[in-house]
Amino acid sequence: MEEKRVKYKSDKIIVSFAPDVCIHAAECVRGLPSVFNTSKKPWINIAGADQSEIISVIERCPSGALKYELIDLELKEDIKKMEKTKITLMPNGPLMVEGNLSIVKLSGETVKDGEKFFLCRCGQSSNKPFCDGTHKKIEFKAE
Repeated sequence: MEEKRVKYKSDKIIVSFAPDVCIHAAECVRGLPSVFNTSKKPWINIAGADQSEIISVIERCPSGALKYELIDLELKEDIKKMEKTKITLMPNGPLMVEGNLSIVKLSGETVKDGEKFFLCRCGQSSNKPFCDGTHKKIEFKAE
């Protein structure tokens, strides 16, 4: 099933938001209130900052509910050169993997494409390879 996304567009960037994916960590609201303001409608105002500031905040979105697509080809090329895959060990939790990613089975079948995944590190998830939060229930402690 495809995610429902609301899109906000300027001549340089498209910002999309998937309300069903959002975990309400408020990184966006705290990070750039001139763009992300839940007391206004629409709550995303992409004219409120330049695209590099917007991108920086979107990349901190822990759930991936916020995404961006660049229309400005020059900026798109600059950002592509800077991209790296990043793996973060969450304290006593999952691996947060960020980048241009594909989860692929040994058979070659793609399980999921995306830009951010939380992968199980405790070994007890019922949704492997993805984290389902079981690490909290079993009080997983990373070494």
